[in-house]
Amino acid sequence: MNPNQMPVAGRKARILIVDDHPVSREGLANMIRQTADLTVCGEAPDAEHSIAMILALNPDLVVADISLPGRSGIELIKDIHALNPQLPILVISMHDESLYAERALRAGARGYMMKQENGDRLLEGIREVLGGKISVSHDASRTLLERISSKPVAQSNSPLGKLSDREFEVFRLLGEGTSTPAIAERLHLSVKTVETHRMNIKAKLGFKTSNELISYAARWISIDSSQR
Repeated sequence: MNPNQMPVAGRKARILIVDDHPVSREGLANMIRQTADLTVCGEAPDAEHSIAMILALNPDLVVADISLPGRSGIELIKDIHALNPQLPILVISMHDESLYAERALRAGARGYMMKQENGDRLLEGIREVLGGKISVSHDASRTLLERISSKPVAQSNSPLGKLSDREFEVFRLLGEGTSTPAIAERLHLSVKTVETHRMNIKAKLGFKTSNELISYAARWISIDSSQR
């Protein structure tokens, strides 16, 4: 299919699902296969496999979780957008949209939905993105519109909104107990660059020591994981 074209009328739109949880992939795939206009062309457990499957399968839409082993969902969105800017991406995740939705949209996604949404709403979101629209919750839409219109915006309850995408990724890895050299290798950065990010994160979050930062990051990861 030409990447600039919508799915041909009468042909089911082909969806690639990217999620490291087999149960989540299976549940979403089964729901999609029960529709008359959508089908699943492939399933990938991580970013690496998803890129290979995009090149091989040429899907009409990628539905991806934001939390993936190895390369993060945000980085995957950027990679897909660089590979094929016309390929729409919808994020369906357990993670708090107040922290992730805007990051995902900035990276190139066309929508962000919570996994807690009912099946009909998830399918509606898929169809909205396939139709060229942006699909987010009412609350996320309101926040984004207020930000664009320069009106006062209610700040996120989390100070993590102050972090850039890269700083947020470093913060997440610190919370998982990843060492600075390992973070540098994972994100393809120099150790010095990671250390600079750590200093910036400390300053933005108001911590004086690295131990305070790491302790906070570990607690955040624990809470975030318990919500998945």
